[in-house]
Amino acid sequence: MVRFIHTADWQVGKPYSRVADPACWALLRQERIAVIGRIGEVARDRKAQFVLVAGDLFDTSSPDRRTVSAACRAIGSIGVPVLAIPGNHDHGGVGGIWEQEFFLAEQKSLAPNLRLLSVPSPLELESAVILPCPLSRRHESNDVTGWLYGAAVLGGLPPAKPRIVLAHGSVQGFSSASDEESEIQSNRIDLGRLSTLHCDYIALGDWHGTKQVADRAWYSGTPELDRFMKGSGHDPGNVLCVEIAEPGQMPRVTSVRTSRLAWHDEQFHLVDDGSLDHLDQRLMEVLGDRVQADLLQLTLDGKLGFAGDRRLKGILERLEARLLRLSLENRVQVVPGDAEIAELTHRAGDPLVAEVAERLVREHRAGGEKAETALRALRELYVGVMQGGLVA
Repeated sequence: MVRFIHTADWQVGKPYSRVADPACWALLRQERIAVIGRIGEVARDRKAQFVLVAGDLFDTSSPDRRTVSAACRAIGSIGVPVLAIPGNHDHGGVGGIWEQEFFLAEQKSLAPNLRLLSVPSPLELESAVILPCPLSRRHESNDVTGWLYGAAVLGGLPPAKPRIVLAHGSVQGFSSASDEESEIQSNRIDLGRLSTLHCDYIALGDWHGTKQVADRAWYSGTPELDRFMKGSGHDPGNVLCVEIAEPGQMPRVTSVRTSRLAWHDEQFHLVDDGSLDHLDQRLMEVLGDRVQADLLQLTLDGKLGFAGDRRLKGILERLEARLLRLSLENRVQVVPGDAEIAELTHRAGDPLVAEVAERLVREHRAGGEKAETALRALRELYVGVMQGGLVA
């Protein structure tokens, strides 16, 4: 029997360019190193014989030296062989990371258990045969599994050992490019043809969610979430523990959670100021009392009065402080209620405020170019009065 961990798309060194806060940016980058340690924990707990990385160990073919050293140190701590192929982000082209002198020295010193499979050739292990399909460039027009169909490739392999294909690319429309990049149709894998080879397991990388795409073919997904997911059917943040009892038998695949960070996408419609209680409740359900462990994409629409708008600002300030990133689309209209307007215009003890407020109300209700400016001024007047303690 062979038992191993299937993982992919670590993308160590991911820049997170949309995260403005330096502390949050650094934490997100560090988490891509930390998850390697958690993968090691899974490997030890499940008594895995080796770890397969189906491409994109690094986010780029030229990561900085600090990233290389940190990654190698984390890989070295896993304690079992780690077999990786180049993906489209860290492809095996000339002058790339895998050939750089600094990486080779750090690999030898810190991660002697890491073996890069950059050549499409069978690797026979004690318990299995690995059939690597590395990418030598970012966009490969030919099927990288094509070398497996040579008459002499599989015929000479020992029949008593399971055969495991290790590849990086898209099948049946599943591709990381559809999530965040507009790329040409490249790195395609013909899964139907590949299935005719009667391999025991096909370990795939590129799609960032955990997904079974054929009886023996799986995407492991990224072990640590790295984006807001679009659509349904995504399940990122896992590694796969795979067991194959003997050649020909169906593999037993178990998904194991490794992600620490959570990326949320929430939409909320505000009917009136009272809706903010429901918004607060929903945010508590989603985020709890966690700090610096979540990223939130929040879309708000509807309408609020002046008091509600002021309270919403407080809620958003709290989110900004607790989250690693708040991506906000605020389409809420601020429409003062009759009671709020009366608080400003009916002020016997402060006739100047009442006079200014009445003029702003008239300009706002008249419409035209000055309407929006008048509304903003009216809101500022309301906030000023509230902060001055003149409104009960």
